[in-house]
Amino acid sequence: MHRTPTRRSPLRPHRNRLIAGCIAMAAVLGLSACGTASGALQPTATATTPGAANTPGTGNGTGTGNSTAAGTAPAPGSDAAQPRTPTAPADPGRATATGKPVGTTPGTTTSTPTGTPAAPPAHPGQATKVIGSTASGGRTVALTFDDGPGPATGQILDLLAQYHAKATFCEIGQNAAANPALVKRVLAEGHRLCDHSVHHPQPFEKLPHDKAVYEISAAHDMIVKAGGPGTRIGWFRAPGGGFNADNEHIAAGLGMDSLGWSVDPRDWSRPGVAAIVSTVQSQLKPGGVILMHDGGGDRSQSVAALKQLLPWLVAQGYTFDFPAA
Repeated sequence: MHRTPTRRSPLRPHRNRLIAGCIAMAAVLGLSACGTASGALQPTATATTPGAANTPGTGNGTGTGNSTAAGTAPAPGSDAAQPRTPTAPADPGRATATGKPVGTTPGTTTSTPTGTPAAPPAHPGQATKVIGSTASGGRTVALTFDDGPGPATGQILDLLAQYHAKATFCEIGQNAAANPALVKRVLAEGHRLCDHSVHHPQPFEKLPHDKAVYEISAAHDMIVKAGGPGTRIGWFRAPGGGFNADNEHIAAGLGMDSLGWSVDPRDWSRPGVAAIVSTVQSQLKPGGVILMHDGGGDRSQSVAALKQLLPWLVAQGYTFDFPAA
């Protein structure tokens, strides 16, 4: 049977050349295929490295520039750094060494705030220079108030003014940022300031170095900004008394001494006004540092106790002093 020779399409050489050109162009552009049903060039799939989108230091911390890098310190005013309503789990003044309860560590921030002096390197070991006495010694007492400024701060300032008493306010950075008028009032009435971290994380002595740097230095910056030009912070008090050589060294690099206490009535736990008063009266010795609270929760018992303690201190011949420095 005679077969008719198959005719080669005159378009095939052109088509072959087009495909070859397409493949060459795809190789240049990083594309994997061409000549699909739609005729479009298809991009080559790119393998994603886990966590690459969150690598700090590239744009705003991502490969695409449109999402935030993990571990960035929350800026004041952001959701992560909004002043929280003080709650009982975050109450301070409880040292873990004595079996007191500890709170959880809020946030995952690790960055050092812009404009803060370079942080010292990690310094392992135990704290050795925590202050627990007054500057003058003798029959003096240093009143200190933690976790403010808060709703009770104004009432405490009013009471202190009645007895011409001076005190040291250990402030949470984000609370200071939210209440600059109270910070300015503390300074205007002759009281002094102490850094008490940004978020009050516990156990504070277990924080990694970079996180401790942030908690201390960012709080310092927030309090200084709230207080205005010339604001000085003389002390740092670790949440829960969680001092170690590292956070003590960080504070010293910012010009702050580490401040502890010698009298702890545990007013944060709201044991009752009578219990707060009796604990102070039984524990206080000349030159002592009393730990109380003006923030971190309902401080009505602390205010009521202070109303009784101030006249008692005066009657006992105590004068009011600041902590040693």
